[in-house]
Amino acid sequence: MGREANIQRTTKETDIAVTLNLDGTGKGDISTGIGFFDHMLEGFTRHGFFDTKILVKGDLIVDGHHTVEDTGIVIGQAIKEAIGDKAGIKRYGSFILPMDDALCLCAVDLCGRPYFHFECDFPVERVGELDTELVREFFYAVSYSAGMNLHIKMFHGENAHHMIEAMFKAFAKALDEATSFDERITGVLSTKGSLG
Repeated sequence: MGREANIQRTTKETDIAVTLNLDGTGKGDISTGIGFFDHMLEGFTRHGFFDTKILVKGDLIVDGHHTVEDTGIVIGQAIKEAIGDKAGIKRYGSFILPMDDALCLCAVDLCGRPYFHFECDFPVERVGELDTELVREFFYAVSYSAGMNLHIKMFHGENAHHMIEAMFKAFAKALDEATSFDERITGVLSTKGSLG
């Protein structure tokens, strides 16, 4: 049995259920009501080799903000729960991912202390039904609810679809590395003796 989490979060704005298996094969069942967001979460699932079920009902009649941000909160909570005590994991992960014209760096530290840095200027305000400004909100929510240090930097890019897709895939690869085990690690990888 893999490292799994099942999180349910219901507010007046959203109803979200997330199942996450960190030791999966990349299978996803994803429905957020925002097609392009689904596509990005499918990329995260596939390229991180996670198994996910992400079902979201949000107040899209308002806009996509609550749906995207709250999904980030719940995915972050699921990551935190699935990782468990962090014994034996590498803790750090990073990846530089090319996606046609886009080149993105993502670096992760599962230290238990949230921090988020984001460098990207999108050339358009929307891709499909997703406001591009919500990409930052999503990753901010993930980092703070998971308690991870997360840096995302877009070196260059012209097409916003490619840029956002590069981010989600780079995050998946970095998180996969950070959550993987190293047999040389005894307990947690910290001079303090704990990650939290």
